[in-house]
Amino acid sequence: MSRFRPTLFAVVLTAAPAFALPVQAQSISVADPVLVTATRLPQPQSESLAAVRVIDRAAIDASASVDVLDLLRQVPGLDVVRGGGLGQQTSLFIRGGNSNHALILIDGVRVSALGTGTYPWEQLPLSAIDRIEIVRGPRAALWGADALSGVVQIFTRRDEASRAALRAGSHDTWGIEAGSGARSERGGFGLAAGWLDTRGTDATTPSNWSHDPDRDGALYRTLSAHGDLALGNQQLEASLLHGDNDIEFDQGQSDTRQDAFGLALHGELGTEWSHRLSLSGSRDRLDTPDAFTRYLSRRRQADWQHSLRTGTRGTATFGVSWLAERGQQVDTAAGADVYGQSRHTRAAFAAWQGRAGAHAFEASGRYDDNSVYGSESSFAGAWGWDLGDALRLTASWGQGFRAPTMNELYSPGWGGWYAGNPHLAPERSESSELALRLTPGAANEVSLRLFRNALDQLIDFSGPQAQAINVARARTDGAELEWRWRPAGWNLEASATWQDPRNRDTGDALLRRPQRKASALVERVFDGGQRLGLEAHAASDRPDFGTHLPGYGVLAARASLPLASGLWLDARLDNLLERDYTLVDGYRTPGRSALLSLRWQAR
Repeated sequence: MSRFRPTLFAVVLTAAPAFALPVQAQSISVADPVLVTATRLPQPQSESLAAVRVIDRAAIDASASVDVLDLLRQVPGLDVVRGGGLGQQTSLFIRGGNSNHALILIDGVRVSALGTGTYPWEQLPLSAIDRIEIVRGPRAALWGADALSGVVQIFTRRDEASRAALRAGSHDTWGIEAGSGARSERGGFGLAAGWLDTRGTDATTPSNWSHDPDRDGALYRTLSAHGDLALGNQQLEASLLHGDNDIEFDQGQSDTRQDAFGLALHGELGTEWSHRLSLSGSRDRLDTPDAFTRYLSRRRQADWQHSLRTGTRGTATFGVSWLAERGQQVDTAAGADVYGQSRHTRAAFAAWQGRAGAHAFEASGRYDDNSVYGSESSFAGAWGWDLGDALRLTASWGQGFRAPTMNELYSPGWGGWYAGNPHLAPERSESSELALRLTPGAANEVSLRLFRNALDQLIDFSGPQAQAINVARARTDGAELEWRWRPAGWNLEASATWQDPRNRDTGDALLRRPQRKASALVERVFDGGQRLGLEAHAASDRPDFGTHLPGYGVLAARASLPLASGLWLDARLDNLLERDYTLVDGYRTPGRSALLSLRWQAR
């Protein structure tokens, strides 16, 4: 499939709910997960006024995958781009924004690299993840900097029993993981470890300037821990996620270490008053010996959030936040710092959620004061109208901003060219959305969202000697269509995205973001617990540096077979039809690949 034509997808997605209506009586309920990222408070997904998606542990297991790309590319409004196979650099674009326009959190801790502002998705250990919450649209009014296009929060697992898994797959891929935990009336604890090794495939094509005809593999080592203890009516929690990885690429290898850790105390302070006090931090080290560079990111943060329930009038949320960051780039050949800089941010935020009859309301605002780029105020609001039991109309508006990265501020460039600029201002966004959601039955849901995401003061290396300056503008207009139906024994999902991400100054389409994409899942769930599914993903043509990449379509098959009590055999076959397609010009994508997993969970 060289090009993706969305007409047939659009007809099927639009007509599918109508075909679903006559068989509601045979269906099962669609799960309504509870999420916290959209409002910083627990909230059922069905009540959220934002565009949200939750990928829970059951969905991760059902995918039979160790690659987060397989999960994220099924979400509307998200474009996932990787230069090569498993372990190679992966970028995430939300609603046409840049890869550093999304705030990434692990258990509430910021984890993007300070040098680039991006998160290394290729190194996320799915074995240690309980669920992923994705909010499309700005959330700076609650979370602060970097949430221009959305927020993705990753929650680590909280084992309460023993588990283990063995994996083997194509490209000499092998893995093992194990975890154990216990829980009593006063609390619980858990510890888990994972190891995954793949020899990989050749990451580049001969057209790439750095092409080396070898195999580019990856080695992942993961350790996670958690604990919680009841102290009267308060709960004390602690968590740690550690990764130590070796990633090969043409002409070299990178050694990375990542840590995200946190300590939190939360509970009731009164009949209608609760709080959460958290102290946390993250560390990131990227060492590339062949390039004689090492980059270190350090963060420490503290948040104190309070919630007051006002009866039928709603809930008020307010809090304060403190964040200290330090980025350091080292020239390992000279044994000296290229730069080492620190900054800190103090912030205060407030939000309110309420209802009046069939109407739901949200309003939020935040003030951030940064020691380098100054102060920023962000506001957002949303309204929902329940037009009967099965139909809801929502409208929302919000602002966002992105802090300049340490490289954009302080990098000396190469001989003065492409240097940073310490006088940069934050990038800013203003977004709006109109949505309609129809739930004609407990197992049937369809939604349509129209959005506009306008970006201003974008940082571009177009000043004197290509220095970084605030000059560019961009805008994405788009629509997202989602459908889920779960009749007895089936799991059916489909989505389509239409978007027009453009540079407002030149009129050019933004790189690597297709104007049309669609995904679908058809899965049969048998009475004995066996599962058999087929995933489809397609994207239209899109520009890349100096070229235009053709559209593509790929299929993946997945299956799960219970062998005994608590023992499962999972299988996944990617690129089922052996399609030759490109996500990044000059980089290969793997051909047909298989993965087998034998996992056990104590009951």
